[in-house]
Amino acid sequence: MSGNITKLLQIGLLLFCAAAGPARAEAPKSNFVEANGVRLHYLSAGKGDPIILMHGYTESSHMWLPLMAQLSKDHLVIAPDLRGFGQSGLPAGPYTKSVMAQDVHALAAGLGIKSAKIVGHDIGLMVAYAYAAQYPREVSKIVLMDAFLPGVGNWKDVWLLRDLWHFHFYGETPLALVHGRERTYFEHFWNDFAADKTKSLSEADRKFYTAEYAQPGHMRAGFEVFRAFAQDAVDFEGYMKTPLTMPMLVLTGEKASGEFLIQQARLVDTHVEGVVIKNSGHWLMEEATSEVVPKLVKFLARE
Repeated sequence: MSGNITKLLQIGLLLFCAAAGPARAEAPKSNFVEANGVRLHYLSAGKGDPIILMHGYTESSHMWLPLMAQLSKDHLVIAPDLRGFGQSGLPAGPYTKSVMAQDVHALAAGLGIKSAKIVGHDIGLMVAYAYAAQYPREVSKIVLMDAFLPGVGNWKDVWLLRDLWHFHFYGETPLALVHGRERTYFEHFWNDFAADKTKSLSEADRKFYTAEYAQPGHMRAGFEVFRAFAQDAVDFEGYMKTPLTMPMLVLTGEKASGEFLIQQARLVDTHVEGVVIKNSGHWLMEEATSEVVPKLVKFLARE
């Protein structure tokens, strides 16, 4: 299984070089480090002002390769696999987004990063918010990409939607049901959360992520991020009492979180720019690459 992942990762790095264009940077380096008691894997590329990218559920640091190809021309870009995901370690817990943010902060501190711009998609946006809320003086800009913030505003309107049953799908029975059927389970996300499933994740990426999550212990860890939502809500209710003040860009899919995440963001930050990507679902990096990547590059490049 690990051999298949390595081959797919090599293909992804080749695509990275192609995406970088004439002024292309070197392919990202694969690194490992002990951070906050967890062995974290991360990709790194480029030099300059640091940017940290945090992936979401069903994906890993691999999702950021097209963006890293552009940002690494002028920035040091770090894309970790969050605890329990990709090639990172599998602690028993906790999987609160506050602790996951502490992992990433420990990684950044170990690299000598004292201030960074941060980006998060899906579960990663929750980690990004928790990072900014815990270390506001060390974040100059933040981007949240399509999902929601537990504990903020009318968040239970999303958490309790019947078609989002997976938020409550964890424990031994769900683990037994998805064992050996990981791709069938993930197709629900990749197809149903897209505006058009034929323009969602590529076949190569679907194979890559299925192989990553099929490794022993990875589905259990993934389920734990959902189990932790109740505690995340408590944590985030506390954080929002002190609003963030750094520039925040919120990108959402018209066919996914739409205006909801933008409204939530304005409850936690005083300087929010919200953009709804037309005709896109949840998978912004894949469904609207040509629109989303330039928006991210422009926002992150501005001083």
